[in-house]
Amino acid sequence: MDLESFREQSRRTWDATAAGWESRAAFLERNMGHLTEWIIERTSPSAGQVILEVGAGPGDLGHRIAALIGPDGRVISTDFSPEMVAVAQRLGTSRGLGNVEYRQLDAEVMDLDDDTVDAVVSRAVFMLIGDPASALGEARRVLRPGGSLAFTVFTTPDRNPWFAVPAAVLAQRGHFAPPPGGPGVFALGDPDLVRVLVGSAGFTEPTTERVDYSFHYDDEHDAWNAIVDLNGPLAVIIKQLPDRERNEIRAEVLERFGPFRRPEGSYAVPAQALAVHAE
Repeated sequence: MDLESFREQSRRTWDATAAGWESRAAFLERNMGHLTEWIIERTSPSAGQVILEVGAGPGDLGHRIAALIGPDGRVISTDFSPEMVAVAQRLGTSRGLGNVEYRQLDAEVMDLDDDTVDAVVSRAVFMLIGDPASALGEARRVLRPGGSLAFTVFTTPDRNPWFAVPAAVLAQRGHFAPPPGGPGVFALGDPDLVRVLVGSAGFTEPTTERVDYSFHYDDEHDAWNAIVDLNGPLAVIIKQLPDRERNEIRAEVLERFGPFRRPEGSYAVPAQALAVHAE
């Protein structure tokens, strides 16, 4: 796999979907709140600390932490997509946060000095990075002695139909073929692999926990639009399809979501993350 080509394509993908993430910021905060709370509980941010967020997206995790560390603390909110950085900054400004620094930053080669932050946090990002081992090594480098690392990744397709179902439908119709063994939503779903990567980066033996939750959609329209707005490479593919093909895929995805539909028409589609903490 050509990692440079992957990185450039990935940057274009997340730039292209940044507007959807901004419009869905409240949705993401509600539906991924379990992961946010887990990370905050494990890192215990306190007044005056410096916290680095890797792959901040719309920035809500870092914004929550910024409120906990007070005006003497600082959150460095980073993403390698400049459009995502702009989204996080706009949302942070709207919340009146003055202790957040927004930076476009490559997690694999961070433009930060050694031993400069008290914690590194990341929500659903490391599995999408071209070389997660390098990114974890960089996280270790910038952490001060005794610093804390807390992040989440998704587990396996069978536990995450919110992404696995539309991905399977697109793959079966010849539109989506993720490279085996490469970066992707489920690339770090194996706890043993994660332990090896974290340990090899110089951290203590990590604790891991599977966190079950659901993505809640109001109705069919909301469920489909969440895929088109948020699901990265799938969203880009879907938007480029002819109307007829897109409508057929929509119908098939919603049919497969049938078991998760509630009597009143809303959906609760299961998700599972692997939550990781090390020092």
